[in-house]
Amino acid sequence: MRWTDRLIGIASTLILARLLMPADFGIVAMASLVVALIDTLLDMGVNSALIQNPKADRDDFDTAWTLRLGQALLAALLIAILGAPLAAEYFNDARVEDVLRFMALTVVLGGIENIGIVYFQKNMEFGRDFRFFFLRRLAGFVITIALAFWLRSYWAMVIGALAGRLVGVWLSYALHDFRPRLSLARIKQMWGFSQWILVRNLGAYGTQQLDKILVGRRTDAATLGAYSLADDIAAMPTGELLAPLGRVLFPAFVQAAHDPAELRRTYCLALGVQAIVALPAGVGLALVADTAVPLLLGVQWQVAIPLVQTLALLNVALAMMHSSGYLLLTLGKVRLLAIFSWLQLGMLASLTLLAFPQAGAEGIANIRLAVSILAMLAFLGMVLHVVPGLSWRHVLAHVWRPAFATGGMAAALIFITVSPDWAPGLRLVVDVLVGGAVYSALLLLFWFAQKMPWGAERYLLEKLRSIRS
Repeated sequence: MRWTDRLIGIASTLILARLLMPADFGIVAMASLVVALIDTLLDMGVNSALIQNPKADRDDFDTAWTLRLGQALLAALLIAILGAPLAAEYFNDARVEDVLRFMALTVVLGGIENIGIVYFQKNMEFGRDFRFFFLRRLAGFVITIALAFWLRSYWAMVIGALAGRLVGVWLSYALHDFRPRLSLARIKQMWGFSQWILVRNLGAYGTQQLDKILVGRRTDAATLGAYSLADDIAAMPTGELLAPLGRVLFPAFVQAAHDPAELRRTYCLALGVQAIVALPAGVGLALVADTAVPLLLGVQWQVAIPLVQTLALLNVALAMMHSSGYLLLTLGKVRLLAIFSWLQLGMLASLTLLAFPQAGAEGIANIRLAVSILAMLAFLGMVLHVVPGLSWRHVLAHVWRPAFATGGMAAALIFITVSPDWAPGLRLVVDVLVGGAVYSALLLLFWFAQKMPWGAERYLLEKLRSIRS
């Protein structure tokens, strides 16, 4: 059900790409970078603290809501007073200033939202969780698309985001009867966990956004718009499919935290599912990008093709780290996560600012890909070090089949050429069908050859049977 919500996001991106120009996306991307930076500077990770704490009570939730509200109000003031003029000067575009002042209202609404909805994820009530996020996304989607048809301007995305957040505030109180109150009763306990969440988030922000900050500075709004949309498109096959898994993993790991054998089993299963989904999705998108991008987005987005190809592979590496982050968070290794984030940021900054100071959009994307691959290997090594009984043998046992099946799929797409005389839509459909068939056949072949061991394949087949029944 959660994928339904994600599909709305995909549809929104594809429609807006047809109605708006790359420069429109660039303006919103520039403003979003500033909002995300200030929000990260003040983010104390209260939601994660509540989920990680199995004994969280009324005082914990009230304290978390109070801290988040204060963060939102302070962030909005910083964005409107300080961030807006500085961003306009940095990006050499005065339009960013007005957009940022409008976005400050959206930040305030985020702080008002009912903290009680965290119970949905904490208690694994994913049906209610789905309704909240789906209805909020649907409202923002309808309003944004309607405004895009009317305004044909970046303001459609800005106002649509505000409307979606406003609906989200109403839904959060309608769907859960918790009513937060101002309180700082548990601020000391929450700060002990949240201080390292803040440090980690700052490092993660730099790692995820430094490339866009540099592209926006070194190029123009249109190029940043193409880069930003390429990043969104590249993340869809992996991020959109794995996002639902992430909302389940954290509370599932928390429940298994005191049983090492069950924790290892759950982690290996999650790693296998990630590999089965992320490897073919990311590699497949990179291989069909030259057909898919102009067909789905329009010819004005041709410049995004090489960016999508590189960033799709990058998102494979990010997806393979997906469950590891939740596992370390469950084990309370927040400080280790923070240190790792900053080391990754330091490597990325050294390469983009010192080694290759003139790199453009494609060069920066390639650097980010190389850093992400190294980070993925280091991250897995760190998990193996802190989880007793977990070894590379366990990891490879759940990853090698999807990896080899993806390699076979890639070979099929490269060597089985489709006639250039065919319509782009037909070429894309044939590529997707051939790639999917080859991947599925090889994956099952390898699994049967190993006498159908326990793992992601068995888990997914059982889920499919339960859905059909």
